[in-house]
Amino acid sequence: MASVDSGMNTLQRAEFRGNAREYFGIWIVNVLLTIITLGIYSAWAKVRRMRYFRGNTYLDGHSFDYHARGLQIFLGRFIVFIVISIINVVTTVYPLIGIATPFVFLAILPWFVVRSLRFNARISSYRNIRFDFNGTPWGAFKAIILGSLVSFFSLGILAPFASRWVNRYVFNHLSYGDRGFATDPKVSDLYRGWLLPALMVVLGLLIAAVAAWIYLAPFVYQMMGELDQFNDEERLGLTILAVYAVLIPLLLIFWIAGFVYGVAVRNIVMNSTRFDEIHPLYSDLSRGRYFWIFVSNFVVTLLTLGLMRPWAAVREARYVAEHSGVVPKGDIGEIMASIQASGSAISAEYMDMEGMDFGF
Repeated sequence: MASVDSGMNTLQRAEFRGNAREYFGIWIVNVLLTIITLGIYSAWAKVRRMRYFRGNTYLDGHSFDYHARGLQIFLGRFIVFIVISIINVVTTVYPLIGIATPFVFLAILPWFVVRSLRFNARISSYRNIRFDFNGTPWGAFKAIILGSLVSFFSLGILAPFASRWVNRYVFNHLSYGDRGFATDPKVSDLYRGWLLPALMVVLGLLIAAVAAWIYLAPFVYQMMGELDQFNDEERLGLTILAVYAVLIPLLLIFWIAGFVYGVAVRNIVMNSTRFDEIHPLYSDLSRGRYFWIFVSNFVVTLLTLGLMRPWAAVREARYVAEHSGVVPKGDIGEIMASIQASGSAISAEYMDMEGMDFGF
């Protein structure tokens, strides 16, 4: 299903042409070599995986491409590892410096994020034209760091504002060839997508409160002198049971709510995004269907000790691709010809400017 008639314009849906049997050969080699090399090969494994999935994702009959090299990803990870190791050693030797560590990390994190976004854009292409990202570290700090803090300290109530800031920062600094993307999702739409997850979180808190009362009640009675028969080991066992009975349902509900919210945000942001100011992007992921795919993939992978992971990855990629697309305003061939006229020269310049992937 590559396209759907949409009035005067045609919705060009993406499609995924890979299959589990084909990907299994790539996956099993990646796993074995990563184990043998104690994780070092994972950088090259990522390149093979990404090339397969990008190369099998098609839009209007043309696939995407992934141009990264394993060494670039390895060096990026190595630099991050060295930075974190230095911070840990310094704070161990001089504990007082540990007070400043979070602030130092927050100061350098936006730089890592920008470099990663730029790298991942520039090593991605479609029809031999590269993407690009021109955001700044200060912009990343405001959108991502401050946005996360606002969301956290507001207990999630202001999460839609944070989602808007982050996605505006990413999409409004993303380009394809010499044409840019732009998005401006409405806060009201984001709050409509936030409502169901918020209700789920409230439900999770109620369940945790009930579980806490049920499993902590014996301690309350003991304080009243009614359960003096508990020894120290039994008290410890009840304490551990109470903690798990409260935390497990709470964390599970929080995770599900986060997943549901993330799908809603993706649809809202994609549908409010325009390429070159006139061509709308499109997304219609079903929160229920996508959640079922994710959970069933996890269960099947777990029950088969990981051997069905390729099938699960292909299944998810196919669903996401088939529910994503673009609505070109005009003949897509003419649009691409216009972009290629200027975009091919820009792409050539990126060959020596790709840098490294820091994993953010």
